[in-house]
Amino acid sequence: MKIFQQTDARHFPRQRLKADLLVAGGGLSGLCAALAAARDGLEVVLVQDRPVLGGNASSEVRLWANGATSHMGNNNRWAREGGIMGEILEENLWRNKEGNPVMFDLVLLDLARSQPGLTLLLNTALFEVVTAGERITGACGFNPINETFYDIEALQFCDATGDGVLGYLAGAEYREGAEEQAELGEKMAPGDSFGYKLGHSIYFYTKQTSGPVNFVPPSFALQDITAIPRYKRLTSTLNGCDLWWLEWGGRLDTVHESETIKWELWKIVWGVWNYIKNSGDFPEADNMTIEWVGAIPGKRESRRFMGDHLLCQQDIIEQRDHYDAVGYGGWSIDLHPADGVYSTHDGCRQFHSKGTYTIPFRSLYSRSLSNLFLTGRLISASHVAFGSARVMCTCGLLGEVVGRAAALCHQQQISPRQLAEPARIGDLQQHLQATGCFIPRQRLNNPAGQARVTTSSEYALSHLEANGSWLALSERMALLLPVKAGERLPVIGLTLRSRILQTLTVSLLASERPGNFTPEHTLASQTLQVSGEQRLPVDFNMVSERDQYLFLAFGAQPDVEIALTDTALPGLMTVFNSLNARVAKHTRQIADGDYGVDEFDFWLPRRRPHQVMPALTFDPPLRCYAAEHLLNGHLRPEQHTNAWVPADDDRAPTVTWRWDDPPVVQTLTLIFDNDFDNAMETVQMGHDSAVTPHCVNRYRLWLNGALIVEVNDNHHSVREHRLVHPEPAHEIKLEILASAGALPALYSLNLR
Repeated sequence: MKIFQQTDARHFPRQRLKADLLVAGGGLSGLCAALAAARDGLEVVLVQDRPVLGGNASSEVRLWANGATSHMGNNNRWAREGGIMGEILEENLWRNKEGNPVMFDLVLLDLARSQPGLTLLLNTALFEVVTAGERITGACGFNPINETFYDIEALQFCDATGDGVLGYLAGAEYREGAEEQAELGEKMAPGDSFGYKLGHSIYFYTKQTSGPVNFVPPSFALQDITAIPRYKRLTSTLNGCDLWWLEWGGRLDTVHESETIKWELWKIVWGVWNYIKNSGDFPEADNMTIEWVGAIPGKRESRRFMGDHLLCQQDIIEQRDHYDAVGYGGWSIDLHPADGVYSTHDGCRQFHSKGTYTIPFRSLYSRSLSNLFLTGRLISASHVAFGSARVMCTCGLLGEVVGRAAALCHQQQISPRQLAEPARIGDLQQHLQATGCFIPRQRLNNPAGQARVTTSSEYALSHLEANGSWLALSERMALLLPVKAGERLPVIGLTLRSRILQTLTVSLLASERPGNFTPEHTLASQTLQVSGEQRLPVDFNMVSERDQYLFLAFGAQPDVEIALTDTALPGLMTVFNSLNARVAKHTRQIADGDYGVDEFDFWLPRRRPHQVMPALTFDPPLRCYAAEHLLNGHLRPEQHTNAWVPADDDRAPTVTWRWDDPPVVQTLTLIFDNDFDNAMETVQMGHDSAVTPHCVNRYRLWLNGALIVEVNDNHHSVREHRLVHPEPAHEIKLEILASAGALPALYSLNLR
């Protein structure tokens, strides 16, 4: 029994913490920043004002995380985010392929809690920042759950709060709203009718029950459903993120008026549900009930802080490669009308670039404060560019960038601006790639030093055996075919059939920009006569001028069928000139005005398990999976497969690296295949399998004849193994014991 006598006043306890880096905000960007910095040796405090991690991806909001893959709905092939963001997606797929948002919370909390050097403060809101000149020196937070104040001192700070709490309180320069077209020359800059800011959304989940469920709407529910111009799009089957367009608040202060916005969104949600349940237009909804409604809105846009580079529309559409490129994006420029659900405009205006674009490091730190990194939704970008860079997997990728950058700044005793100098930025770019991050059109220099690499075998692309099934060519289809500079395209054998004589056009298409998968040029074309079942050769007699993917494209001819194979190969893919309604309205990007964007066709893959591959022969065989790829520093398919794959009859595949002048190593990082084209959305959608089929899931790794690790049930593309003590490496050997079902693939062994 404790009895406390009356006093004049009481005070909540205060706890003092010191760190190398304070990360404010526990969304995906903040979590990735904190994990990266801690893994690179910093003492990190991660402060999150919510009870769970993940921000908009958490169970509190339940928006699926996505990024450059854009639901596999644009031309960005093999573009899924790597590094820690990729690790999170792969781990969630392994544990939670069904897409349960509560399980995704668990994945994130487990990562944070198990990371040495990372102190996690949940339910803690920062309310004060201490500065000295152009530096932040500390911040104060309060946790109402344990009634504790936290005074946190740090050498460096990362703002990943979405609203820029640290930067705002510290007085850093920021912007809200949209730039005028004249400032940056952005033709997508919105006018007043469309509005200058994106709003919030609240999602809800429904479920079927065994009997009728009555619904009585609250007094604040929207009464007139016709106030929503797009109300006729509503169906009883819409659920969760499908209702992203139930949005509002873009004309308000999206920080200080968030509660007002939330109540209006609740009004909309309950009005929509009342309409579905009680209008009589949806009799199938009689046995449905609402299972969950968001208690907080998913916020899209508020403050954007100023760095030394302001990312703009032209950076994205022209795919500008910056000297300090450290990350990338690939979501469309996705702008929403400020009036949201009440607007007469379409719910969004989306335009894609022809491929991925890079993001410079100069956009990831404040130009006002010398030790403040920016990541997530508040990076230095215009409103238009922000419309693409704001999506969560891009934010998570940029989080890792600033976490790794903070560690380098700490080690070298320099500021972020100094790290951005041309003579220094290479350290960060190389370190990011060495740890598994992908930067478009860049490579890792000498991933395994001056190693000689030998393999037990090598897969040669000579034939893809028919499996007895056929596909009607009812839409344009193409095989992405990798060729080397100076390599002659082989004679390609097709197996086709048609009941009556038909003509079929087969073309060779190419992208203008290296690394893109948007075919703009027809290099050659042949017309085939198909009658009955035939094996027909196609010979384009072409020598490639560069390493590139060519499109072996088949015209739409529904009366012609092509034989299919069961063989699946990494870095090879069949795509269709088709539509993904989640991210586009047509099979071709069409600009309905002068928006400064390109028009082009979409060529999209099908999701597993619906992918198909034509049965083909190649004479002579193509060397798509050579052992020397393991030394080229390209860590995924881009301008070629860049992978090594063993022969299909090799029952014990091995790779051996040897050195005449042995490097001293402490960290060995393997880069495996885990289908970098798979979007791996985190919640709601669900996925076919917990790991993609080319992933190596059992292996042994040997150093100088001694076994250093045996791994079972691997489900990650990046596997890092650290030695207790550095050791000279004379020979490293990898034994592949099993894959997840298809031929295994390896991209690199990176040594540090």
